[in-house]
Amino acid sequence: MEKFFVKFKDNRNYPIMIFFGLFDCVGCFFPLVFGDRVMIITNTCLANLHLKGLCKKLIEYGVNVDYVVLPDGERYKSFKTLDNIFFSLLKKNHGRDTTILSFGGGVIGDISGFVASVYQRGVRLIHIPTTLLSQVDASIGGKTAVNHKLGKNMIGSFYQPSSVLIELNYLKTLSKREFSSGLSEIIKYAVVFDVCFFNWLENNLDLLFDLDVSAITYCIRKCCELKSNIVVFDEFEKKDKRSLLNFGHTYGHAIEAFMGYGNWLHGEAISVGMMIAMHTSNFLGYFSKNDIDRVKKLFVRANLPIRGPNNMLPKDYFDYMVRDKKNVSNKIRLVLPIYLGCAKIFSDVDNDIIVSSIHCCSN
Repeated sequence: MEKFFVKFKDNRNYPIMIFFGLFDCVGCFFPLVFGDRVMIITNTCLANLHLKGLCKKLIEYGVNVDYVVLPDGERYKSFKTLDNIFFSLLKKNHGRDTTILSFGGGVIGDISGFVASVYQRGVRLIHIPTTLLSQVDASIGGKTAVNHKLGKNMIGSFYQPSSVLIELNYLKTLSKREFSSGLSEIIKYAVVFDVCFFNWLENNLDLLFDLDVSAITYCIRKCCELKSNIVVFDEFEKKDKRSLLNFGHTYGHAIEAFMGYGNWLHGEAISVGMMIAMHTSNFLGYFSKNDIDRVKKLFVRANLPIRGPNNMLPKDYFDYMVRDKKNVSNKIRLVLPIYLGCAKIFSDVDNDIIVSSIHCCSN
């Protein structure tokens, strides 16, 4: 087991624990104690595969368990879903001493976090992320949200969990497509923050696909530490440091919204978004064509797309980009890499450059 703490300056902290064999660890469900009540939020896919085992372990631990099973997919990250969860919590008389246990990928984590942040003005939250993307990104940092038809993650809150429990065995049941989607966020960390990690990925990507114990444990811990350091420094995204985590997301979220949530996986849209952003930086005189080629080759090896949807025009990107959460005074702000391991935020990039960048990644 790997364990480290996310530590905030005001003495708030929570553990991130990485396991091969979560249920074999005594005390793994920290901070739950005997007699606690838990509402598990999961989806149909996870319910069929793993929910029975999780409930059994929690009951053995002395915890009272209820659960809500949601349909699987990004399009269910909605107000209607929230209302269904609140109805279940109220119907079963869950109070402020209840713990919300998020059991699933990024969609489940975002919904569960938002529920925990507002139900009876805030209850305890534990994440058990089951996808690679959620293990390295979505479960860490306290961002919660649901989608609106006019934009992704537009209604949400910042709300930190009490613990994050990462069971690596769950990765064995992921589809190849879902696994590749998670690799997109891993590559993002390397491009933006750590060139040595990027070099490591170039040399070890095949081991990640093989779920090599040493490689996958190192990779996930590295990503969790990189994100944790940023979150602790800029929890509420007010110093621009945390915004760097949105590299590729301004373009990528536009793809997700235009195509209909769930038709493109998040990591797939973000890989194209990063490709476009790298070309934008190159047009501005920064990120080199050699570095673009290195990242592009890594995306291809990771089975990620490098070109946007056939039917999506530059105008379609702009329709969503103008509503991006990073924008200030209605100006589009883009996270662009300067070189491998370094990125900055740019405002007022000329629209012609944005259009040219999109064309570079169009079919």
